[in-house]
Amino acid sequence: MFDGRKRFCLSSKMRLIITQIEDNLLTLNAIAVPPSSGNPPDHILVLLHGWGADANDLAPLAQVFDLPHYQCLFPNAPFPHPEVPSGLAWYALETPDYYGLAESRQQLRDWLLSLEDQTGVPLSRTVLGGFSQGGAMTLDVGLELPLAGLFSLSGYLHFQPRPLTTPIPPILMVHGKQDFVVPIEAARQTRDALNRINAKIEYHEFNMGHEIPQIVLNLVEKFIKQLN
Repeated sequence: MFDGRKRFCLSSKMRLIITQIEDNLLTLNAIAVPPSSGNPPDHILVLLHGWGADANDLAPLAQVFDLPHYQCLFPNAPFPHPEVPSGLAWYALETPDYYGLAESRQQLRDWLLSLEDQTGVPLSRTVLGGFSQGGAMTLDVGLELPLAGLFSLSGYLHFQPRPLTTPIPPILMVHGKQDFVVPIEAARQTRDALNRINAKIEYHEFNMGHEIPQIVLNLVEKFIKQLN
């Protein structure tokens, strides 16, 4: 699938953090925004940031979406980005095996499974989405969980999905035809691979780059509301 690798050396700090995660699966740190209704949440929206960003990058979207009964959660990826000060990564892009992916995948999965105990909201009323590398993590982890829905914005697949015996959540995919970070062909390959395992996909392409403009936000909000 998509190979967006850039050449840089893994820092000893990143290797140390991966070792710590292997030894003790720590919970993810996340920004939590309560429902604007003022009531306890009856739905959860989880948004995963991209490579080199952090939870603050997407957190303002909680004020953009008209989802008054949703608690919005914006977790930080566990690894430091090697080039961007204070930036984070879900895994390294420069190694053929995406170094750190297995640890990050397990940590995200465990964290998602813990949310019902923390919030009282089951996964069946939880929507998972992400941008770029966060979109890749959304598809990687979300396909096998009983979530309400998934959305991948400017995302990609870093694995070949296999047919599943469990129901696949509805999926929204949106990508830019002028995306020079994650080329449009990666999105098309992802769509086709998911179609082959009979996933239900709503797919859109726009004349845009690696970004989330208002037209995309409108589609995401509509998609989420249709899941209720």
